[in-house]
Order: sequence, then C-alpha cells, then structure tokens
Amino acid sequence: MKALRTRFTEDGLDRRNDLMPHPYAAKGTLAAGFGDAQRASWTISVLTDAPVVAYAVSGFADARTVTDPQPAAEAMKSGSVTTPAQAGLGYEAQGIADRVERSLRAAVAKATEEPS
Repeated sequence: MKALRTRFTEDGLDRRNDLMPHPYAAKGTLAAGFGDAQRASWTISVLTDAPVVAYAVSGFADARTVTDPQPAAEAMKSGSVTTPAQAGLGYEAQGIADRVERSLRAAVAKATEEPS
C-alpha cells in the first residue's frame, strides 16, 4: 500500500481525469442519472494502514453534465473559478471521502485491538 500511495502521489494519478472513478448509478434511485458525464470533482486516497483505496466523486443532484471536471484539491484552491469550484463540489467529494476513511480506520482499529 505504501508503494501504491507513493506511485499515486509521485505520478499524480489522483489528479488524472482519465483515472477518475466511475460512479455507481443504482437503478430506481435518485442516483440513477449520475453517470460519467455528471462527474464534477473527485478525490482518491490510498490508505497505508489498511488495504484500501478510498475515493469519492461529486456532481450535481439534478444530473446536469460537467465539461470541466476537476480534482477536489484543485477545486478547493482559493480563487478557482471552475464549475466544480464555484459549486463547492471539491469540498463535497473531500468531505465524503474523509468520512469513509475515518469509518474504515475505526473498523480496522476494532478488528486489530488486542483483547484485554
């Protein structure tokens, strides 16, 4: 996991549009209209304390398409005027990913605790 994280960091894999995670658009739900064209911002994190790659993708709830998707880190920069930045979608993606990571880390900690 450390080698994978290093590769993601050094090669900028977490910022490449062509490697942006694909959404799961569950049929019969509000998310059904959320496909590749609706992806606006994303974040990917390779955890080194568990065999996990956590990611989140954000977009508009009304399923409008986005022509200029942007990594969350870029969308959250001060002064950014892209559509994802102006809509706060970088913050949305990062916030969701952070919650997932915290939950995963808590689950791993419970599973690895020594009995008293």
